[in-house]
Amino acid sequence: MSTLTIAELEQPLLQTQQDRLRDKFGRAITDLRLSITDRCNFRCVYCRSGQGATPVHELPMADYARIARVFLSMGVEKIRLTGGEPLLRNDLPALVEELYAMRTMDGGRPDIALTTNGHMLAELAEPLKKAGLSRITVSMDAVDPEIFARITRVPRSYDRVLAGIRAAKAAGLAPVKVNCVLMRGWNDDQVERFAEFAREEDVVVRFIEFMPLEEDKVWSRDLVVTLDEIVERLGKVGDIVPLPPNFASETARRYGFADGRGEIGIIAPVSHPFCGHCSRVRLTSDGKIRTCLFSHLDHDLHGIMRRGGTDEDMAAYIKQTVDKKEERHHIGDVGFIKPARAMVQIGG
Repeated sequence: MSTLTIAELEQPLLQTQQDRLRDKFGRAITDLRLSITDRCNFRCVYCRSGQGATPVHELPMADYARIARVFLSMGVEKIRLTGGEPLLRNDLPALVEELYAMRTMDGGRPDIALTTNGHMLAELAEPLKKAGLSRITVSMDAVDPEIFARITRVPRSYDRVLAGIRAAKAAGLAPVKVNCVLMRGWNDDQVERFAEFAREEDVVVRFIEFMPLEEDKVWSRDLVVTLDEIVERLGKVGDIVPLPPNFASETARRYGFADGRGEIGIIAPVSHPFCGHCSRVRLTSDGKIRTCLFSHLDHDLHGIMRRGGTDEDMAAYIKQTVDKKEERHHIGDVGFIKPARAMVQIGG
């Protein structure tokens, strides 16, 4: 890992508010999605191909740490570690600990979150919490073991994922969020069961509309289960009420049950885009900036490092790249073209 001292980790690179990172539409960039691997031990049908091995792209953890520190110095406050499956990196707790020792532009600790498929989480929840992890999201696309295995293409993992969710709660990573990508004909019959799961397990279940980011090129609008349909079906479980967003750039529309038990979020980039409040950029596991999930361009930040660039050089490149951030995605527009890289290669 990094050889920086604690004092150096805590020292912001930039000091003034005018240096805070914004795109040309005035949106503050406060969230970094940092992919640390494109390996995964699942092959979910809405993400991975069911065929053969794929190349692996990973950087040394010290490189991710250095990149994160530059972003934090520019106004980023939240870092979400993603993949692929980030728990496959053996030195993940050490990276979390190093990130937690850093400081944001305002001098506070960064909010460090992680998205995982949960297969290895039961053993790692406590070490990650102790290292400084703030929050966790578990991808779990069915509460029926057979449907779960059909989607993930991995048998006998359902119980491990459920144990991981409960271990995360016990470790103090609550509220645990559980993400479910809904696909018509695959798991759309799970909406009501997930609502009960949220109430019984005291987790936040978030339904995600199926997006055209899969390797197998199976996406079509007919497979998308929309926000409006989900809300209607949740009403069959109990009276639901809209909840206010936790912050302006929150991706999920929040709903609760009238009796106060259970929270549901719905992330609806296809039927109800939320681009106007976007605060995110992504770094792929091979060190390239993606200004939107649906970008057609990669911006090689790690290339600056490889060529001996300073932190200031990297900051200048980040500013230049963020200035190119798209105003919105174009799903549904005539002539929409899917990105060449799939979700697992971009970072979830």
